[in-house]
Amino acid sequence: MDSNNEKEQRNLELDKERLIDILTEELPALRAKIGLSQDELSCIIGISRQTYSAVETHKRRMSWNTFLSLLLLYSSNDKTAQYINSVGAYPPSLKELFNTDRRLRENE
Repeated sequence: MDSNNEKEQRNLELDKERLIDILTEELPALRAKIGLSQDELSCIIGISRQTYSAVETHKRRMSWNTFLSLLLLYSSNDKTAQYINSVGAYPPSLKELFNTDRRLRENE
């Protein structure tokens, strides 16, 4: 029998791919909303412009770390925060996973 942590981990693995797909589709629109070039954006999130360009044009799959960096950028920006939620790239389940208070209560 699987523990709850094992089930959560398996569900997150499945969701990671779906969330990456959702965000990848929206990258050009999101970047345009905040008015950054690929070079500027890649510098902010710590990857090369070539890597970012390949992700945005679907030639390369983004890593989970890149996803999280982009999610932080876009969910923190007033021009894109609502949009990132509306397209499903930052679902309540992921917000709940980031909720450290929940984890602390479970371990008490």
